[in-house]
Amino acid sequence: MKKLALFLLAVSIVLPATAQPLVNKAKAPDTDLNALKREAVVEVEKMQKLTQEMVDSIFSFAELGFQEYETSKYITGILEKNGFKIERGVAGMPTAWTATYGSGKPVIGFITDIDCIPRASQKPGVAYHDPILKDAPGHGEGHNSGMAVNTVAALALKKLMEKNKLPGTIRIYPGVAEELVATKAFFVREGLFKDLDIMLGCHVSNDFGTNYGQPVSNSGLVSVQYYFHGKAAHSAGAPWAGRSALDAVELMNIGWNFRREHLRLNQRSHYIVSNGGDQPNVVPSEASVWYYFRELEYPKIRELFDLGNKMAQAAAMMTDTTVDWRVVGSAWPNHFNKTVAEVQQKNIETVGMPTWDDNDQTLAKALQKEIKSKVEGLKTEVRKLEAPREPQGGGSDDVGDISWVVPMTYLRYPANIPGLPGHSWENAIAMATPIAHKGSLAGAKVQAMTALDFLLSPELIKQAWTYFNDVQTKEIKYQPLIGPNDKPAIELNKEKMEKFVPEMKKFYYDPAKYKTYLEQLGIKYPTVRENK
Repeated sequence: MKKLALFLLAVSIVLPATAQPLVNKAKAPDTDLNALKREAVVEVEKMQKLTQEMVDSIFSFAELGFQEYETSKYITGILEKNGFKIERGVAGMPTAWTATYGSGKPVIGFITDIDCIPRASQKPGVAYHDPILKDAPGHGEGHNSGMAVNTVAALALKKLMEKNKLPGTIRIYPGVAEELVATKAFFVREGLFKDLDIMLGCHVSNDFGTNYGQPVSNSGLVSVQYYFHGKAAHSAGAPWAGRSALDAVELMNIGWNFRREHLRLNQRSHYIVSNGGDQPNVVPSEASVWYYFRELEYPKIRELFDLGNKMAQAAAMMTDTTVDWRVVGSAWPNHFNKTVAEVQQKNIETVGMPTWDDNDQTLAKALQKEIKSKVEGLKTEVRKLEAPREPQGGGSDDVGDISWVVPMTYLRYPANIPGLPGHSWENAIAMATPIAHKGSLAGAKVQAMTALDFLLSPELIKQAWTYFNDVQTKEIKYQPLIGPNDKPAIELNKEKMEKFVPEMKKFYYDPAKYKTYLEQLGIKYPTVRENK
């Protein structure tokens, strides 16, 4: 309570210099935004236990993209119980949904991802590789924490809106199959954001900050699966009678690898052979390869896509096979809104970094030592807002498509450990520990405070759209990389999850019996490798 009192004192000191006055005919003129923000912080603090339970529960579900059934059922259940209207199965995806509260303008959206990655199962709080279930999926990207951030923020906002009779709408969306970058372009195509005024996204980080423009290490991409069709024959008895679809896959890959030397340094492209045939003594009649083509701008992404199609057709001609392909997903390069980022940054600085205790720092340093990263522990200061730098290329996120149809930011909240490789078991270690619980609670405060800024200050919404129209989209207009007939690949990961779910269910978190997931698993926090 002492910490909360000190925080509220800081809010009362900082906010009057930065916040906009309440502009809303439904409220008395003496009600101000500063007081509502302080209330929001108090309401978020009251949900500390819910935050922990959500972080731990979703961590334990660990569902791959398009198969997030338990996760979606759990989150929508909480929201529906609290008065949100749920629309399920949106955009043709069984695990996609929207949750809406309120009515009228402005409409503020929240989005964050819910899927996990393959082979990242890991016991939380253990600073070395120790899977809960060998080879099972796990939250080695930290997506289990984001819905705690947005849900808790939305519940706090709902309470304030009811109490103060504030008009406006808040809506929550799940980032389904983000690791496949396979859904948000379909969300855009279905018009799920057409009435939004502002979108507030969030993603786990080891830092606390936001940004505007295109991030320096961000690329857009198109994800394409190529299917080659040949003719089966006995590989030794009559190979001349066959036409190898695998040969076509290999020739396409060889051609692409030679062409890399003559592509821009900014491009990133990679592939896996998803089907190489059945067995060696049968000429493969079917084979497939899955490509990601990444570049910095839409025209360059399109060029890579067209080049890949040309190479696939050439490989088919060389092997006397045929080929077809489908777009699995796509992502425009992210471009975040300057006005929204500036408002959000003030709230980040007001909230400040969580207070890490000795156990938190011990886990962080032990893991950094284990993987031979820089041993620096957890960060203790928020990141300053910086002007965009020239993008160089890197990872992709399909929120990029959303950022080109509505003013958006992407809050990075501090729920993980610095110096980790990403998309790995290492990144799962902190994600059901006090580090993730504290960082998610801090993120929820910022999301709630930022939403209040835009709910109650119409001029800020206008400024955000001025930047969107006059700067971001003045010369570049959004064009989808998916086609009108492309459909979400909802069958992906189905077999993998069916294999693991029966065993994984034994490890689902039960908050009715255990205070934390660490307690349920019998893990001492932190567990570090003994010095020898």
